[in-house]
Amino acid sequence: KPRFASLKKSMHLDSVTLEEVLDLFRLPREIGEFEGGVLTVAEGRFGPYVKHDGKFYSLKKEDDPLTITAERAVELITAKRDEEKNRVIAVFGDIQVLNGRYGPYIAANGKNYKIPKGTDAKSLSEEDCKKLMEGQNDNSKNVINEFEGGIQVLNGRYGPYITADGKNYKIPKDRDA
Repeated sequence: KPRFASLKKSMHLDSVTLEEVLDLFRLPREIGEFEGGVLTVAEGRFGPYVKHDGKFYSLKKEDDPLTITAERAVELITAKRDEEKNRVIAVFGDIQVLNGRYGPYIAANGKNYKIPKGTDAKSLSEEDCKKLMEGQNDNSKNVINEFEGGIQVLNGRYGPYITADGKNYKIPKDRDA
């Protein structure tokens, strides 16, 4: 089975040399060991990464997968682990207060709930979390009108629409919902 390698963004098919192409086939490569496991650097669908112990750690933009050292890979792994440790702020049974990409939020029962700006996420109690969740759980504010047979007129993100039997239908803009 033939092996394939992707060209880097700076490379063009008409100007690439054989040496540059052969360089691309040096990946994946082993760069050392850490905690009894092998460190492997490779190029993946979402960019270059380090694989250790069955987990994947993305390389930063300044890191080159062909020249990265084992020490730098260990730095990336420990930084990611520290980030994951700091993700959980508080746990109240099945309610979790977490640090996310866009700030702190509450996760419970497979749903996420916003924490208002200016609220200290570390000082939230279980009761505070439940109050915030109740305020965001109220979907009745989206219901404009309700009819027999499960037909509803709802106010959606892109304007009002009708929902019936699990399907959504547009309401023309010239009609009053």
